[in-house]
Amino acid sequence: MPFTSLGLSPALLRAVAASSYTTPTPIQIAAIPAALQGRDVLGSAQTGSGKTAAFVLPILQALEGSMPSRARAQRVVQALILVPTRELAAQVGETIRSLAQHLPHPPHLASALKVTIVFGGVSINPQMLGLRGGTDIVVATPGRLLDLIDHNAVELGNVKTLVLDEADRLFDLGFADELKRILTLLPTARQNLFFSATFPPAVEQLANTLLHDPVRVVIPREPLGSLGEPDITQRAIAVDAPRRTQLLRHLIEQHAWQRVLVFVATKHAAEIVAEKLRKARINAEPFHGELSQGKRTQVLADFKASRLKVVVATDVASRGLDIAELPVVVNFDLPRSEVDYVHRIGRTGRAGETGLALSFVSAATEAHFYLIQKRQRIDLILEHIEAFEPTEVAPDRGPAGGGIKGHRPNKKDKLRAAAALTQPIPLT
Repeated sequence: MPFTSLGLSPALLRAVAASSYTTPTPIQIAAIPAALQGRDVLGSAQTGSGKTAAFVLPILQALEGSMPSRARAQRVVQALILVPTRELAAQVGETIRSLAQHLPHPPHLASALKVTIVFGGVSINPQMLGLRGGTDIVVATPGRLLDLIDHNAVELGNVKTLVLDEADRLFDLGFADELKRILTLLPTARQNLFFSATFPPAVEQLANTLLHDPVRVVIPREPLGSLGEPDITQRAIAVDAPRRTQLLRHLIEQHAWQRVLVFVATKHAAEIVAEKLRKARINAEPFHGELSQGKRTQVLADFKASRLKVVVATDVASRGLDIAELPVVVNFDLPRSEVDYVHRIGRTGRAGETGLALSFVSAATEAHFYLIQKRQRIDLILEHIEAFEPTEVAPDRGPAGGGIKGHRPNKKDKLRAAAALTQPIPLT
């Protein structure tokens, strides 16, 4: 099915073509026509499915139709897009700006629409200045949006479309109270576009409360071992935990990898592994939530431009980041769940490219890795690399622990367990 059959305007079809989109993805085919009709949409699809365009294109078409009646000096927020992380906010905002520049606009303006991207970790003053004179679309993380509302820099009473992107991640990062407050500031009559990779009880409750007769778009998450797209080769290597950094260095040098995204479990591990690689003269930087926004932006820019060979990241990088032609992802520490596994390795093999995903498996994490394999319906042989053959023996784990970061539940595990046992907070 071509984009021309989805009901998009000629200007947006030109924008799609200019952005090198060839054919719509399944979630775009299902979600775009429904959203263009003004319906609420509940969408679920795996990483790299093209869902950003699935909500951006209908929003742009609605705004394109209302342009003649809106004076530039009277701009009010027409669409609000809430996302969990700064990086995702920046990416969604840039996608909107790229597509919007193809809409009809006066020659002296770069675009007919004003898009404002706001997130924490940076000074609020430039964002307040950017909101002067109003804006058409706001892409925001919830905490910073509320800061701007408290400073009277933005008002949400005219929002016609609300998008929640990565809703499950919004809850994982503790934004439930912020969401509740933001929703009370929005008009009741609005369109809601709700996207989430998973639906834990709190997210399901929010969707049921928020959406009105939604069109449900569920793209089944296929087992990764059978996927033709994305084309990701998966491997698992048995190695003693203390020798993982040495093995990583060996593989980088042996295969002459130019860019590698390495996932670890903690911010401390990201710093330590990156430092060890630098001591081995491998250009590496950590990437985690405690870095300043300027540093995170610089690390990503250097990585995308191949000025940086290795980024050692926590799961803050596992969703939303689109790094073109990233050849290798390494699970230095195993992810907590099969869902996190999908998101992590989905950073490679994007947009028709091939990719390689390696997982380091120690004796202590072997049982957890087999559980991920079982739930993903994949079957990988644990490889041994010469000179790095494991000698550790798996401990008697007893009852299942709280995740692969340790044998006992950590703070996040306990919070998630408590959330699952309590009634979700009604959000209206």
